[in-house]
Amino acid sequence: MIITGRNQKKLDEARKLYPAITVIKSDVSDAVDAQKLFNQVQQLGGIDILYNNAGVLTAPINLGTANDQHFEDAAYEINVNYLAVIRLNNLFIDMLKSRKESAIINTTSLLSYVPSLLEATYAASKVALQFYTKALRKHLQILNSSTKVFELLPPLVATEMTTAMNGKKMTTADMVKAFIAGLKKDQLTIRIGDAKAVYILNRLFPKLTFDLANPKKSYKVIAS
Repeated sequence: MIITGRNQKKLDEARKLYPAITVIKSDVSDAVDAQKLFNQVQQLGGIDILYNNAGVLTAPINLGTANDQHFEDAAYEINVNYLAVIRLNNLFIDMLKSRKESAIINTTSLLSYVPSLLEATYAASKVALQFYTKALRKHLQILNSSTKVFELLPPLVATEMTTAMNGKKMTTADMVKAFIAGLKKDQLTIRIGDAKAVYILNRLFPKLTFDLANPKKSYKVIAS
């Protein structure tokens, strides 16, 4: 197993916990870093599964007030959450297609089903990734490729990124357990926890789902 990320300290901590893994420091949103990552992985013998899990989230700002930060934050989130996935998939696609069995896994979110006032661009980036994931899956099928494309839709998970968020949070351990269970069942779309309920509820009662995802108390954050 090879893991990559921008934070060398976190990579080193992961290697201490699991000495068998290989760690490579890399920023997937940077084209030069992404190419270096591919070259290093190729030298190591290649991979059978590419799991795109990098994601960033910026602080909420009222979009109704002119602010250059809107564009800067949106560009940052879209670049990491969406465009970086396309970049990596494009780099590794031929390698994966050459394998007898292979897979691409993209992490979207339950927010790809319902807009979030506090995470507007983050949600939009996950919608874009969801649509891209479905298209990529079909395109590979048209090419008669055996490479599978999975979409993971987690609920709110207790991570460093969600520390300041309120609400019920799933532990990373429980999320991973459910994720692996979905992979073993060969579910191409893996909805975990509240993502299942949001998917169904939004199809039947979209306004209610929006209100539940955006309680009145969130308005105060946006207004501040």
